Amino acid sequence: MSTLYITDLDATLLNTSAKISDYTRDTINALMEKGMFFSFATARSDETALAVTEGLCPNVPVAVYTGAFLVDPKSRRKMISHYMNEREIAVVLEAVEKFSQVPIVYSVLDGKERFIYDFSVVSDNVKKFVKTREKSGNRNFPVHGGFEKTLIGDIFYFAFMEPKEALEPIYGFLRDKCNCLFQPDNYTDNWFLEVMSEKATKANAALEIKALLGADRMVAFGDGINDIALLEAADEGYAVANAEKELKAVATGIIDHCDNDAVAKWLWNEWNKSFP
Repeated sequence: MSTLYITDLDATLLNTSAKISDYTRDTINALMEKGMFFSFATARSDETALAVTEGLCPNVPVAVYTGAFLVDPKSRRKMISHYMNEREIAVVLEAVEKFSQVPIVYSVLDGKERFIYDFSVVSDNVKKFVKTREKSGNRNFPVHGGFEKTLIGDIFYFAFMEPKEALEPIYGFLRDKCNCLFQPDNYTDNWFLEVMSEKATKANAALEIKALLGADRMVAFGDGINDIALLEAADEGYAVANAEKELKAVATGIIDHCDNDAVAKWLWNEWNKSFP
């Protein structure tokens, strides 16, 4: 019986410094050499996900942008893509006009992933975020003329980033109209409100990977509210000790803290119990 093991990255497989330890990297690579199917599902882009997991060599597709894309980790080819439709984009435009908060637009334009923005209308929080992505300058795509001018290419993701109280009314407006996630940023005092295709979820992506592999079972790991559906879709779902209480409530069990290589240690023990 084959099993897909799939994990969130930040504060789950990665430690609280957003790094992968040598132990975690080496242990999981060794397990994959023994035949384990291992993947991850993250809100990160493929570029940042593969950078923070450098040295780890997933042997099956990985899910990025919260499931908007399944990517071959070796070639970085998009295997499955979920773009937003006209209705979903129109709902976000309505929210922008109603609440005067402007997100970054993530789009595939001219064959490249872009994050598109107009500095004259975005907030200082968004500007700071964009500057953290300056190393990915080929993806930065500034435009002029207001938010509607940013709605170009094949859009797959919108990201608002502000303090919680500024985003709560927008979340209240959007949550029943489209697929969105509202959660704190692991590394700043801001919150993220992310909007994407209804098909772009970690749970759906994990099931797509499972189907591609023909795996019989799935075991998942996470820490955040956005991992609830992922754990519920799995045959077994584990929350790290530092996870949100809402995730712990639906988990099969609670494992160690992410700073203690929780996922890698659990996988090693489980594999050696099954294949002594």
